[in-house]
Amino acid sequence: MADSGRTGPPERLSITSTVTDGIRVLTLAGEIDFHTGVRLQEALAASGPKPPRTVVDLDRVTFMDSSGINVFIAAHHSLSSGGGWLRLAAPAEHVLRTLQLVGLDTVIDCRPTLGQALAA
Repeated sequence: MADSGRTGPPERLSITSTVTDGIRVLTLAGEIDFHTGVRLQEALAASGPKPPRTVVDLDRVTFMDSSGINVFIAAHHSLSSGGGWLRLAAPAEHVLRTLQLVGLDTVIDCRPTLGQALAA
């Protein structure tokens, strides 16, 4: 059996950070679960524009479990206490259903598109 030289699981969550009109935008692609939640938590905690306003684009998230819910709740509290906010944008139907089942969509502003989240 050949060794590929790779250690650990393959990359399952891509996180790209940009700034649009003073708002940090994290664009996610892949799965948010126990194994990738720490990376998302670190990305949300990274310093950015002040006040800390962040939109998370969920359009390309294929799976999210309770790990993602916990990360978003912690980030919401952290950003809010710093005078900023967190918004979730463009969740696929299955991700939106997870957000709605636990009522997170009533705690964190969740918009159908990235444009709406940036303009709100």
